Amino acid sequence: MLYQRSSALFKDAKLVIPGGVNSPVRAFNAVGGTPIFAKSAKGAYVYDEDGNRFIDYINSWGPMLLGHAFPPVVEAVVERAKAGTSFGMPTALETEIAELAISMVPNIDKIRFVNSGTEACMSAIRLARGYTKRDKIIKFAGCYHGHSDSFLIAAGSGAVTFGTPNSPGVTQGTAKDTLLANYNDIENVKELVEANKDEVAAIIIEPVAGNMGCIPPVAGFLEGLRAICDTNGILLIFDEVMTGFRLAKGGVQELKGINADIVCFGKVVGGGLPVGAFAAKDEIMNHLAPLGPVYQAGTLSGNPLAMAAGLAMLKAINADKGLMNRLEEKTKYLHNGIADALNKNNVTHTINRIGSMISVHFAEDAVVDFNSAANGNNDTFKKFFHGMLNEGIYIAPSAFETWFITDALTYQDLNETITAVETIAKSL
Repeated sequence: MLYQRSSALFKDAKLVIPGGVNSPVRAFNAVGGTPIFAKSAKGAYVYDEDGNRFIDYINSWGPMLLGHAFPPVVEAVVERAKAGTSFGMPTALETEIAELAISMVPNIDKIRFVNSGTEACMSAIRLARGYTKRDKIIKFAGCYHGHSDSFLIAAGSGAVTFGTPNSPGVTQGTAKDTLLANYNDIENVKELVEANKDEVAAIIIEPVAGNMGCIPPVAGFLEGLRAICDTNGILLIFDEVMTGFRLAKGGVQELKGINADIVCFGKVVGGGLPVGAFAAKDEIMNHLAPLGPVYQAGTLSGNPLAMAAGLAMLKAINADKGLMNRLEEKTKYLHNGIADALNKNNVTHTINRIGSMISVHFAEDAVVDFNSAANGNNDTFKKFFHGMLNEGIYIAPSAFETWFITDALTYQDLNETITAVETIAKSL
């Protein structure tokens, strides 16, 4: 394929935007080459500035559960825009989408809308600290909760050491209050809690990890976290920015039957517009301003365009009783096809899948945490990525990102994808 227009646009962008992109993974640094500049998208496809069509497995990193330019969402945004794009005042839309979200998600009484998943997770941590009157949090290596300072922490030298900043600009003072645990390792979490007795406000986790590839929780892990939190007066925060309204209408809480104390949302809840949210029972949410002392605010929070898009998306999901099963069946079909193609060509790999999230790891052993994900063969992934791109298949330009399946994908699209893998596998 030719990418002349994309290449020229990237050259221009680098002169005025750091690295030429507004989010680092888009720069293709992890895979090499020049990023593709999107021009339009419809259904399961994205079209670039050179006129190439790609079957899209990024789907704007998750929001496009029902496909790009989903008509009810587009129509809702267009109609809402005619009446004004922002007021800085309450609107009826905010209450309507809040009521619908609360009806769909178990174990929440109130929800507050913000502008991104990062903002939702940052606010949830502040709320947890204000509620418990404790300072420390536990997060997991490989889980991403946005670029707030508290979350940009790398591992220390041992199981109970403090984290250290892994980005300049994050202070040691901030880092000392973030403890790092190993995903799917309940004993490690117990050690951290015991070593920091009565100091931990919250444990925050992607209940299904999506930022080290797709990594589901092992049996008993989420249940173990719930028990630890109950015993020690710690709040359990589920970061469902990826999984909320995707793996089930009520997210992982519904799927696994485990209640979190605070739940964070993003992506699907905005229908493709910038929206985040966090939610909990009244007892916790009533600590939030203006009811309580924990402050959080945002000029564009509850923006009517975003609320209209999110409401149209949630209505469509809520009304479609067969949606989640269809998505799971399509993902399973893709999984089996890719596995067969790679096995036929003796390509070492493992595939993780849950619901409509899937990732291919070029690793020999099971991928259950960040360390096992990092053991994958990145050179093989680079060849795989560019091979797929040349075959018209757009997957995440990083070995550490999940693929997202959309209901707009047809079985013909899935077969085309599997055929592309069969072609590429011969050279891997």
